[in-house]
Amino acid sequence: MPVSKSSSKKKAATNRTLLNTAKRVLKIESDAVAALADRLGTDFPKVIHALSDRKGRLIITGMGKSGLIGQKIAATMSSVGLPAVYMHAAEAIHGDLGLISHNDVVIAISNSGETEEIIKLLPTLSRLNCTLIAMTGNRKSTLATRSDLVLDVGVKKEAGGNGLVPTTSTTATLAMGDALVIAYLELHGFTEASFALNHPGGSLGRKMLTTIGDLMHVGEHVPIVYENSDISAVISEITKKRLGVTLVTDKKSQLKGIITDGDLRRMIEHKMDIAKVRARDLSKGLPKCIKKDNLATKAVQLMEEYSITSLVVSENGKKVEGVIHLHDLLKAGIV
Repeated sequence: MPVSKSSSKKKAATNRTLLNTAKRVLKIESDAVAALADRLGTDFPKVIHALSDRKGRLIITGMGKSGLIGQKIAATMSSVGLPAVYMHAAEAIHGDLGLISHNDVVIAISNSGETEEIIKLLPTLSRLNCTLIAMTGNRKSTLATRSDLVLDVGVKKEAGGNGLVPTTSTTATLAMGDALVIAYLELHGFTEASFALNHPGGSLGRKMLTTIGDLMHVGEHVPIVYENSDISAVISEITKKRLGVTLVTDKKSQLKGIITDGDLRRMIEHKMDIAKVRARDLSKGLPKCIKKDNLATKAVQLMEEYSITSLVVSENGKKVEGVIHLHDLLKAGIV
């Protein structure tokens, strides 16, 4: 059924309104975040040093949307090696206060600074000699005045909903949390390796932590034939181990060479006498080797550099410890 011109115009007008709304929200929130930079004050660096010098744990607490932002901040801090625990303020006053101990650092998040559940925590935090850091939009609030340090995350207005829906305020608080994390990292030095230690399941973690020893084929899974093995034994070993290669060793198990399925094809093309061919006749020099404690990414680099798909794992280039194939690296997500 065809759409009328009036209906199309109405839809187009609606779409323009929606886009304008989105642009207005993004402008309000981006301006609010930018404005935080001028209100950091002297407390911001003091907070970073408090996090660095803490003798106890770091606990973040909040309620509602502020609590959800607190959970994200705690997760980000923990991911970079600054262990943080989120404590729900309502649960805290009903038993979870036992989580807090002497000399802990507590970051309390409340836009109004008057959140009832958080205010009820203050006497206990004072008794335990905790360092209390407020993230609030009201510097004159109860929370702010009773805190050791204050981070001002106040905003002029929420992005919509007649000012009732936490939007701009939660965005500003989240941005302040990110600022804390990055400043902390720059103070202590940040490396990909340290980040990877906390992200072993991620792509970076796999690349930074996975070693050759974690992926290599060992023992009976390594294709090996002796120098004087006939062509039948060579083909059988390559076929059975399914790596497209077989290593060649002498009677003392010293590495002498490698044979690939490509070498077998060239043997046929050159019309060699198959009955007389031995493994030593097909292997050409020592293969490329890598040590098992090298990162798997090193294997990728060598394979790309020499246009090969397999590497021998060996400490000295003579004794075979294993073999690693490009497929192993692909399966592990290294490539």
